[in-house]
Amino acid sequence: MLTQFPNEPATLTAASPIRALQAAGGVLDLIPVGIYLCDPDGNLIHHNAAAAELWGRRPALGDPAERYCGAYRLHAPDGTLLTQERSPTAVALRERRPVRDVEAIATHPDGSRVSLLLYSTPVFDEHDGLAGAIGVLVDVADRQAAEQVTRRLAAIVDSSDDAILALDRDGTVVSWNHGATQLYQYTEDEVVGRPISMLIPPDRGDEETDILNRVLRGERVERYQTVRLRRDGSTVDVSLTISPVLDRGGRIVGVSKIARDITERKRANERRDLLLAEMNHRVKNLLVMASGIISLSARSATSVKGLAADVASRLAALARAHELTLPARPAEPASLGATVSLHALIDTIVTPFDERAPDGTRRVAVSGPDIEIAAGSPLTGMALLLHEFATNAAKHGAFAVPGGTVDVQCAEAGGRLVVVWTERGGPAVRPPGEEEAGFGSRLVDLTVRRQLAGEITRRWHPDGLVLRLEVERDRLNA
Repeated sequence: MLTQFPNEPATLTAASPIRALQAAGGVLDLIPVGIYLCDPDGNLIHHNAAAAELWGRRPALGDPAERYCGAYRLHAPDGTLLTQERSPTAVALRERRPVRDVEAIATHPDGSRVSLLLYSTPVFDEHDGLAGAIGVLVDVADRQAAEQVTRRLAAIVDSSDDAILALDRDGTVVSWNHGATQLYQYTEDEVVGRPISMLIPPDRGDEETDILNRVLRGERVERYQTVRLRRDGSTVDVSLTISPVLDRGGRIVGVSKIARDITERKRANERRDLLLAEMNHRVKNLLVMASGIISLSARSATSVKGLAADVASRLAALARAHELTLPARPAEPASLGATVSLHALIDTIVTPFDERAPDGTRRVAVSGPDIEIAAGSPLTGMALLLHEFATNAAKHGAFAVPGGTVDVQCAEAGGRLVVVWTERGGPAVRPPGEEEAGFGSRLVDLTVRRQLAGEITRRWHPDGLVLRLEVERDRLNA
């Protein structure tokens, strides 16, 4: 047994390999990994400072209780206790072979733990006799942390909805995540090892080459919008972010790509642009209409107060009509091609004048087919007409007295919409003279002819006015 050694030069000879290593203890202390020496019976005869730090203690040399390893307590990764006889050094000495890459957890006397990789190699003398063993301890905490980060990143990449792939310098696919499969419809096995050009539309053949060359020069390409091919031959709009992949030496060895499907975003932008164009068109129409209302009102107004009241009431009627085109939920965008039903428009316009009779019945009755009117000029025109009918009834007709009623009948005939407004129970009416025709009458006639390509007739009966409006049905959907 090698329990005592004379002071000899630190020379490693075939006859005394363990003695030479022990004599070189000062040199071993300079090595940043843990190193310890055992005699043929497994007794600990030397360890360096790094080994003591990893064990969390300085075990007594030559103590049989410290055979094979100086750890306070040693466990396998699954928590199984590694007894002395199961330690790597015991196996190496018993089976006379190297034992490598054994994962273990060393528990320190204070309860703290450190993850280790254990290596143990038997040492033989010149006669092939067992001289002892040398053990090596490697702290793998840093490696485990790196592996954990790598696993976390891999999980993020694999679970991402974005397509994330990597190419080598020649443009060959070397990695492909689940998001890429969802976007392009190819599985990883179908793509890895094939050129990325399989995803490029024929009319964009030079695009990928140009991008690859830019990235290989060290550039980063961000939010590049283009089109790519799916497995079924269809195209998809994507936004690409492309970056170089570097090795440890800083050399560019490949390219990483992140592709995001922007099909819905592009459609949303197109819808937004169309809605803005429609809004611009509607606003211009309303401003032109408002300007016309003010100009015509000014010609017939007898006072500033009267002018303000007439203009305000007509603009309010337009506002109530256009509120009908708004969505039920504020968060929901207004859609192109919005329509309003004729009955809803009539109800909205006459509601401010429709005081209920003493018996609780309404003063306005609406019947006939309920057609749809397009938002925009048709809706504006119909709203102004109905508003003029209602305000005239409030000034001179059925709405001017408590018992007056209005019957509105809607019908369709020969591609035309017919609306008959019949007033009953109001004061006696008579046709106005030419000099009495005011702004309202002129506005009604202009709106019917110019906006709706229709005509209007008026009949004055002893019990009330009857208005018959006819417009081209197609003009209401323009």
